[in-house]
Amino acid sequence: MAAYVYEGMFILDSNRYGKDPSGVSGKINALVEKMGGEILVSRMWAEQRLAYPIDGHRRGTYWLTYFRLESTKMEELNYACNISDDILRFLFIKQDPRLVDMLIAHAEGHEFAGDDDSDDTGSDDDEEVSSEDEEEAVEAAD
Repeated sequence: MAAYVYEGMFILDSNRYGKDPSGVSGKINALVEKMGGEILVSRMWAEQRLAYPIDGHRRGTYWLTYFRLESTKMEELNYACNISDDILRFLFIKQDPRLVDMLIAHAEGHEFAGDDDSDDTGSDDDEEVSSEDEEEAVEAAD
């Protein structure tokens, strides 16, 4: 079966994350790797008040992870996340292969150098014309 890139958003128990950040986040990575997956990016997204209480928790730590995993293992990963005490909620989205590089670069905090040059406001031809105009203006002034 083919391996796909997935985006995983986890809402973690803020109390447990506050006591042991590397341990709680490491459990997420360990779950994916246990299923034979590869972690591409794993980082904290935000810590904020929840819209509604989840199991008595009013605050949650949002953890964003991009990983590569065979589609047949997703059911096992769903089950493992459901029984984890550290994970309050989770969501997995299969990513379009054309967007993976851009999403990972963004998650890592890098600017993606895509093919389009939308930042280029002028063309080289415009610069050449203005240079010629400047030369003519200098000659006319003499």
